[in-house]
Amino acid sequence: MEQDEDLILVQELAALGAVSGGSGRLTGLVARLLKKNDKTIDLVVPLPFDDAVQRVVGVLEGAGRPGRSVHVESGRDQEMIRVVAGGGAAGMNPVVVTALVTRGTGNRTEVKLRAAAKEGLIKQRAGEKTAAHIAELLSL
Repeated sequence: MEQDEDLILVQELAALGAVSGGSGRLTGLVARLLKKNDKTIDLVVPLPFDDAVQRVVGVLEGAGRPGRSVHVESGRDQEMIRVVAGGGAAGMNPVVVTALVTRGTGNRTEVKLRAAAKEGLIKQRAGEKTAAHIAELLSL
């Protein structure tokens, strides 16, 4: 899960570098060297599994960048939902948000929420802040 995060973040930053008139390839090389800021939060959602999955998908769709789809991997008792959101100054720093939703007992579903972003010279803590914000939205 974490290795995929790094690859997605490098690709997103390289694409931003190319769009801004720079070299996407050079931006991708530099992005590989940047440290990652991440945060994992464990939650219990007081909903049955299927309802909790729909709730998480809805929240992540709202947090994701426009034009980007939510990626869902289904399992028997788990669903992994992943989206690229914008964090940091003006929402320009890509943040990979992953929620692992696990079937609990009764009306309790466990959610492991993780957000990760690359950090440059200016520490924006985009991963930490995004994880806290989405956890708050899921708790409402």
